[in-house]
Amino acid sequence: MNLELRHLRVVCAIAETGSVTKAASTLGLAQPALTAQLQRIERTLGGPLFERDRRGARPTALGELVLARARVLLPAMKGLQDEAARLAGAGDAPRRYRFGGMNSPILGRLVHRLAAEQPQAQISTYASWSADELAQSVAGGRLDYALIGVCGDSAPSAEFGLCWREVAVDPVMVLLPETHPLADRDEVRLVDLRHEQWVAAPGEGCFGDCFAAACARSGFTPRKVYEADVRGCVDLVDAGEAVALCQATFRPVAGLVTRRLAGTPLRWRLLLGWHPDSPAALGADLVLETALAAYTDALAPHPAYLAWLMRNPEFGVHGPKAAGPVVGARGVRTA
Repeated sequence: MNLELRHLRVVCAIAETGSVTKAASTLGLAQPALTAQLQRIERTLGGPLFERDRRGARPTALGELVLARARVLLPAMKGLQDEAARLAGAGDAPRRYRFGGMNSPILGRLVHRLAAEQPQAQISTYASWSADELAQSVAGGRLDYALIGVCGDSAPSAEFGLCWREVAVDPVMVLLPETHPLADRDEVRLVDLRHEQWVAAPGEGCFGDCFAAACARSGFTPRKVYEADVRGCVDLVDAGEAVALCQATFRPVAGLVTRRLAGTPLRWRLLLGWHPDSPAALGADLVLETALAAYTDALAPHPAYLAWLMRNPEFGVHGPKAAGPVVGARGVRTA
């Protein structure tokens, strides 16, 4: 493992709080994850950095050496980033936004808003079904930002050191033909779909397991589950061959309807990620603000869902809360 600035931040956090547990809370990490990260750092440096007991964590001689260097390097890097940002802002070069998206419902509106506000900006997009691939591309400097979705309270992988911020959380809905016997209901019980075949877009993470668990809680095992891209999902539902799980802001399609699942057994969190040491971090607040506005734009074609959000404030936009370097259910620091 190569030592990175984010590792130095971890060492400083433990020294400043005097405890791995307190440092984990400060960084928004689970304590076992921070412990594992500290062990990797110590293996890389060749020895323990802290003496740990019930009274807390105290730096060893090696730890004091690392802390002395870190307290010079971290402010210096921050100063370099600030100066680079000022220099870039003073020039005529257009800003660059390289987005990676994983079946994102707001990517188009986000790009539209940025292009309208910054006509000279260089904007590009890249699609993947893999959140880890997008995170790795951001960490490697090939992308600036990643827009991904995660199931329920799960968090993106901590391996790539990205900052994650929650854009919104929505209940997962079901896509039905408008001729379906349940299409006239405002919400549908999952158990009432036990005889259906299903279709879903590919992806990674725990969503498939969460869906199977939700079905099990309703007393059944789902029948055949097709896998297709978004267009293929629409075609299979339109043909009456399957029903599909979909995002709440799924664009209306003639002949199809979206319906809430009773009790909201599945939730989907939309996250924006970037690397804290990249130039993109300097523009992250603006991009996050634009992503929140893009999500609001996506609600316009869904007045019934918007009204439901007003009655259920735990869903929808909650503001720029941290999900990264991860923050729990509303944000995740994956340092």
